[in-house]
Amino acid sequence: MKRSNAIELGLTIPLQRHLHLKALPYLQESDRRFCWDLHIIPLRGQPSLLAVHCHTRYTFVLYDLNRLEWECLPDVFLDGLRLSLSASGFPAETVKELCGSELPLFTRTHGRREVAFLNRAWEDVMAVELALDESSQSQPLLDQLVNAKPSRCAGAEGLGMAAERLADMLSRI
Repeated sequence: MKRSNAIELGLTIPLQRHLHLKALPYLQESDRRFCWDLHIIPLRGQPSLLAVHCHTRYTFVLYDLNRLEWECLPDVFLDGLRLSLSASGFPAETVKELCGSELPLFTRTHGRREVAFLNRAWEDVMAVELALDESSQSQPLLDQLVNAKPSRCAGAEGLGMAAERLADMLSRI
Protein backbone atom coordinates (compact mmCIF):
# COMPACT_ATOMS: atom_id res chain seq x y z
CA MET A 1 0.00 0.00 0.00
CA LYS A 2 2.54 2.58 -1.13
CA ARG A 3 1.24 6.12 -1.07
CA SER A 4 2.55 9.64 -1.17
CA ASN A 5 -0.41 11.20 0.61
CA ALA A 6 0.14 12.43 4.14
CA ILE A 7 -2.74 12.32 6.59
CA GLU A 8 -4.55 15.64 6.80
CA LEU A 9 -6.27 16.71 9.99
CA GLY A 10 -9.01 19.23 9.31
CA LEU A 11 -9.60 21.23 12.48
CA THR A 12 -12.99 22.73 13.24
CA ILE A 13 -13.08 26.40 14.20
CA PRO A 14 -13.75 25.62 17.91
CA LEU A 15 -10.72 23.32 17.93
CA GLN A 16 -8.56 25.92 16.17
CA ARG A 17 -9.57 28.43 18.85
CA HIS A 18 -8.83 25.93 21.62
CA LEU A 19 -5.36 25.36 20.15
CA HIS A 20 -4.84 29.12 19.58
CA LEU A 21 -4.16 28.56 15.87
CA LYS A 22 -4.53 31.20 13.18
CA ALA A 23 -5.98 30.53 9.74
CA LEU A 24 -5.16 27.10 8.34
CA PRO A 25 -4.76 26.18 4.66
CA TYR A 26 -7.48 24.42 2.71
CA LEU A 27 -6.06 21.82 0.34
CA GLN A 28 -8.63 21.28 -2.43
CA GLU A 29 -6.88 18.41 -4.19
CA SER A 30 -6.76 16.18 -1.11
CA ASP A 31 -7.42 12.46 -1.35
CA ARG A 32 -10.24 12.12 1.20
CA ARG A 33 -9.12 8.58 1.99
CA PHE A 34 -6.28 10.16 4.01
CA CYS A 35 -8.29 13.01 5.56
CA TRP A 36 -9.80 13.29 9.01
CA ASP A 37 -11.80 16.10 10.55
CA LEU A 38 -11.23 16.77 14.25
CA HIS A 39 -13.40 18.53 16.80
CA ILE A 40 -13.23 19.26 20.51
CA ILE A 41 -16.32 17.99 22.34
CA PRO A 42 -17.30 18.02 26.01
CA LEU A 43 -17.78 14.50 27.39
CA ARG A 44 -18.89 14.51 30.99
CA GLY A 45 -17.48 18.00 31.25
CA GLN A 46 -14.02 17.04 29.97
CA PRO A 47 -12.47 18.36 26.72
CA SER A 48 -12.30 15.35 24.42
CA LEU A 49 -11.24 14.72 20.84
CA LEU A 50 -13.70 13.56 18.19
CA ALA A 51 -11.95 12.28 15.05
CA VAL A 52 -14.01 11.43 11.96
CA HIS A 53 -12.61 9.94 8.76
CA CYS A 54 -13.81 12.11 5.87
CA HIS A 55 -14.32 9.27 3.38
CA THR A 56 -15.98 6.57 5.51
CA ARG A 57 -17.12 8.39 8.69
CA TYR A 58 -15.11 5.97 10.84
CA THR A 59 -15.07 7.69 14.23
CA PHE A 60 -12.97 7.51 17.35
CA VAL A 61 -12.93 9.45 20.59
CA LEU A 62 -10.13 10.30 22.99
CA TYR A 63 -11.52 11.26 26.37
CA ASP A 64 -10.23 14.04 28.64
CA LEU A 65 -7.10 15.31 26.89
CA ASN A 66 -4.86 17.54 28.97
CA ARG A 67 -3.12 20.73 27.81
CA LEU A 68 0.10 18.95 26.80
CA GLU A 69 -1.80 16.37 24.77
CA TRP A 70 -3.65 19.10 22.88
CA GLU A 71 -0.28 20.71 22.14
CA CYS A 72 0.98 17.41 20.66
CA LEU A 73 -2.23 16.73 18.76
CA PRO A 74 -0.70 15.06 15.66
CA ASP A 75 1.08 12.46 17.82
CA VAL A 76 -1.93 12.02 20.10
CA PHE A 77 -4.19 11.58 17.05
CA LEU A 78 -1.92 8.90 15.57
CA ASP A 79 -1.74 7.02 18.89
CA GLY A 80 -5.53 7.19 19.20
CA LEU A 81 -6.00 6.02 15.61
CA ARG A 82 -3.69 3.05 16.16
CA LEU A 83 -5.51 2.07 19.35
CA SER A 84 -8.96 2.43 17.80
CA LEU A 85 -8.12 0.48 14.65
CA SER A 86 -6.36 -2.27 16.61
CA ALA A 87 -9.32 -2.57 19.00
CA SER A 88 -11.61 -2.81 15.96
CA GLY A 89 -9.65 -5.80 14.67
CA PHE A 90 -7.71 -4.22 11.82
CA PRO A 91 -4.41 -6.05 11.17
CA ALA A 92 -1.27 -4.40 12.54
CA GLU A 93 0.26 -4.00 9.07
CA THR A 94 -2.86 -2.20 7.80
CA VAL A 95 -2.83 0.10 10.82
CA LYS A 96 0.85 0.88 10.27
CA GLU A 97 0.34 1.63 6.58
CA LEU A 98 -2.72 3.83 7.15
CA CYS A 99 -0.92 5.87 9.81
CA GLY A 100 2.05 6.43 7.51
CA SER A 101 5.50 7.58 8.54
CA GLU A 102 4.94 11.35 8.44
CA LEU A 103 3.23 13.53 11.01
CA PRO A 104 -0.23 14.61 9.86
CA LEU A 105 -0.74 18.11 8.47
CA PHE A 106 -3.23 20.58 9.95
CA THR A 107 -5.74 22.03 7.48
CA ARG A 108 -9.20 23.49 7.53
CA THR A 109 -12.04 21.01 7.65
CA HIS A 110 -12.59 19.18 4.39
CA GLY A 111 -15.97 20.51 3.31
CA ARG A 112 -19.50 21.24 4.39
CA ARG A 113 -20.70 17.73 3.74
CA GLU A 114 -17.88 16.20 5.75
CA VAL A 115 -18.55 18.58 8.67
CA ALA A 116 -22.25 17.67 8.53
CA PHE A 117 -21.27 14.02 8.91
CA LEU A 118 -18.89 14.96 11.75
CA ASN A 119 -21.84 16.60 13.51
CA ARG A 120 -23.90 13.43 13.02
CA ALA A 121 -21.03 11.38 14.45
CA TRP A 122 -21.00 13.70 17.48
CA GLU A 123 -24.74 13.07 17.94
CA ASP A 124 -24.07 9.32 17.72
CA VAL A 125 -21.33 9.59 20.36
CA MET A 126 -23.64 11.49 22.69
CA ALA A 127 -26.37 8.89 22.18
CA VAL A 128 -24.07 6.13 23.51
CA GLU A 129 -22.26 8.23 26.12
CA LEU A 130 -23.25 5.65 28.75
CA ALA A 131 -20.53 3.46 27.20
CA LEU A 132 -17.88 6.05 28.11
CA ASP A 133 -15.11 4.62 30.29
CA GLU A 134 -13.83 7.52 32.41
CA SER A 135 -10.76 5.49 33.43
CA SER A 136 -9.40 5.38 29.88
CA GLN A 137 -8.54 7.95 27.26
CA SER A 138 -9.20 5.57 24.37
CA GLN A 139 -12.81 4.45 24.10
CA PRO A 140 -12.99 1.13 22.22
CA LEU A 141 -16.55 0.27 23.26
CA LEU A 142 -17.88 3.72 22.44
CA ASP A 143 -16.00 3.69 19.11
CA GLN A 144 -17.40 0.27 18.27
CA LEU A 145 -20.98 1.32 19.00
CA VAL A 146 -20.71 4.46 16.88
CA ASN A 147 -18.98 2.69 13.97
CA ALA A 148 -21.49 -0.17 13.92
CA LYS A 149 -24.46 2.16 13.54
CA PRO A 150 -25.76 2.49 9.96
CA SER A 151 -24.86 5.97 8.72
CA ARG A 152 -24.17 8.02 5.65
CA CYS A 153 -20.78 9.37 4.61
CA ALA A 154 -19.17 11.54 1.96
CA GLY A 155 -17.31 8.67 0.28
CA ALA A 156 -20.22 6.31 -0.45
CA GLU A 157 -23.90 6.41 -1.30
CA GLY A 158 -26.57 5.07 1.02
CA LEU A 159 -26.42 3.70 4.53
CA GLY A 160 -23.52 1.61 5.74
CA MET A 161 -21.41 0.91 8.78
CA ALA A 162 -18.28 3.02 9.07
CA ALA A 163 -16.01 0.16 10.19
CA GLU A 164 -17.09 -1.94 7.19
CA ARG A 165 -16.63 0.98 4.78
CA LEU A 166 -13.14 1.64 6.17
CA ALA A 167 -12.18 -2.04 5.81
CA ASP A 168 -13.48 -2.04 2.23
CA MET A 169 -11.59 1.16 1.41
CA LEU A 170 -8.35 -0.22 2.88
CA SER A 171 -8.68 -3.43 0.90
CA ARG A 172 -8.77 -1.40 -2.33
CA ILE A 173 -5.81 0.89 -1.62
